[in-house]
Amino acid sequence: MKNSLYSVSPIDGRYSQLTSPLRNYFSEFALFKYRLLVEVEYLKAMAASGLPQFKAFDQHTLVALDALCKNFSLDDAERIKQLERTTNHDIKALEYFIKEKLEHQLGSAIEWVHFGLTSQDINNTAVPLSMKDATLEVLIPALNEVISKLSQMAQNWKQVPMLARTHGQPASPTSLGKELFVFVERLSIQLKGLEQQVWAAKFGGATGNFNAHYAAFPDTDWPEFGNKFLNSLGLYRSQTTTQIEHYDHLASWCHNLVRINTILIDLCRDIWMYISMEYFTQKLKEGETGSSAMPHKVNPIDFENAEGNMGVANAILSHLAEKLPVSRLQRDLSDSTVLRNLGVPTAHALIAAKYISKGLDKLILNQAAISADLQKNPAVIAEAIQTILRREGYPKPYEALKDLTRGNQQISLESIAAFIDRLNISDTLKAELKSLKPENYTGIIRF
Repeated sequence: MKNSLYSVSPIDGRYSQLTSPLRNYFSEFALFKYRLLVEVEYLKAMAASGLPQFKAFDQHTLVALDALCKNFSLDDAERIKQLERTTNHDIKALEYFIKEKLEHQLGSAIEWVHFGLTSQDINNTAVPLSMKDATLEVLIPALNEVISKLSQMAQNWKQVPMLARTHGQPASPTSLGKELFVFVERLSIQLKGLEQQVWAAKFGGATGNFNAHYAAFPDTDWPEFGNKFLNSLGLYRSQTTTQIEHYDHLASWCHNLVRINTILIDLCRDIWMYISMEYFTQKLKEGETGSSAMPHKVNPIDFENAEGNMGVANAILSHLAEKLPVSRLQRDLSDSTVLRNLGVPTAHALIAAKYISKGLDKLILNQAAISADLQKNPAVIAEAIQTILRREGYPKPYEALKDLTRGNQQISLESIAAFIDRLNISDTLKAELKSLKPENYTGIIRF
């Protein structure tokens, strides 16, 4: 195995331990395996179609087809690459590989391999199938882990009052748990989109009309055959296509993941700020260094790393979403090389999710700092005082509180109490207003 120090991309180098599960879905070996699966399942579907020409596909042949997929090895993939050096066509090389492997089992039926198909019937079925598996088996679990940790932290800190900041300025207090749950709710909604993603494939011959199939077997309902075949793989068949899938659903997947990454960037920046404000400290790990020059530093590197990776992911995802649905007339090859990069943004998104999860595990609540920040900003209860005074019909309460608090660095609970005492209101109302404190003025915290 090559030394990762020689890797061109950090995906297969520095971060290879985090991204290694994606090799089962986005590597060239995986692409070969998924293509082979589509070819084999197509042959089996043709054998089950009732066409008399497929009677040669007995049980032994079907077992051999399944074994070819199940036992697909690195040597098999190397053989396909060797054949491709002659054919200069990857799908034709796969066809020859299948025929070579199953020559004895298929016999006279050998020419049914890849019957009536174009390359994109295989590619545009294999790729969404691999994407579906990677999303459901790797990406969504990693995102769910982040949501689960955030949700638990939100519950644990639901009753921790915290100074809010709007426009960077002290604002009406909130709850630390609630502010974290904002991200739980946003992410959960967007994650449903990934879970309910339509995985669309193209399957209809050279220009999408089953021309060759229909010419050979005009009495068969080939569109219905295609629908049934792709449904058996857990895919939806795009009904009207050119030679290629139109990629609109794939673009939807890209945009969905961009939204998720954008929410997570927002989270990373907020956590970064809370750490800088000392609302959180971070667990120390023996031997770690925060700075080559400043021994005291413990940097929020997990959230910074995640933010950078999600930026890279979103740049590529946005390009994929804009480029792939556009093709000249019935086909050009500009999608082919771009499509091979689907694993790249997925890997960067996975790296980011893993680092966020790691970073969340390091956070230690510094409740003293949060409380001190609240106590330093008693002016935030001015909103409550002027609102209650409005309720009571007191004249111009907003202006009165504005004059007292705006730009006044000496404001304190005592000066607010003195202000209240000067108001021409009942003692009962004065007591109600004086009971207001930054730590109890947090509104309704419900989630």
